[in-house]
Amino acid sequence: NTDHQLLTELANKLFMYTDMQLWDKLLTDVFTEDIWFDMSSAGAGEPGSMKAASLCKSWKEGFIGLDSVHHQAGHYLIEMNENGNADIFAYAVAYHYKKAATKGQTRTFVGSYDLKAIQTPNGWRLNQFKYNLKFIDGNASLE
Repeated sequence: NTDHQLLTELANKLFMYTDMQLWDKLLTDVFTEDIWFDMSSAGAGEPGSMKAASLCKSWKEGFIGLDSVHHQAGHYLIEMNENGNADIFAYAVAYHYKKAATKGQTRTFVGSYDLKAIQTPNGWRLNQFKYNLKFIDGNASLE
């Protein structure tokens, strides 16, 4: 496999493992131990470095009460850097579904991602996760 294919698969694993709530697989197959995390565009606080395990724990807690999560991602633009690392730009739409919600059962997040990947002894891993929210549609609170 070429690096481009491996990096595309890495981005796909990010979204698919998140949807399937395979937190251990995210930690072993997708992220480095420490990542630069920025979801400030979606109101998630200040960007900064954090443990991938802490991120997965917060996502796991955030998914409690949701019946389904689905990310549809693509339009990957992958650029190899002089230092051997890679930048991955992606478009993605995330659907959250909650059957019990009374003001609409879905909310949709539309945006893009600026991901960075580095080579590790175990292959390519993401060390940066930056989300750029364009808009939210539907029942944002899922009440």
